[in-house]
Amino acid sequence: MQMQTTTIAQITDSLRTLPAEKLAIIFDFVSYISEREIKAVLNEPETKSFEFMLASEAVLRRDWDKPEEDAAWANL
Repeated sequence: MQMQTTTIAQITDSLRTLPAEKLAIIFDFVSYISEREIKAVLNEPETKSFEFMLASEAVLRRDWDKPEEDAAWANL
């Protein structure tokens, strides 16, 4: 069985006819697919360090976003 080719224009045209609540469902689905693709890449052995970096970013951001940190690094 051959997969049908779909264009972005066709998808866009179809989306324009949907009510807002259906668009929210579509957005959730597209977000899920994108996240699944990212997770597939992150599960590859060579990207484990990248995964740890992403996991620690939110915690480190608490310190990075402080005014005293900005002042400490201002002259570099």
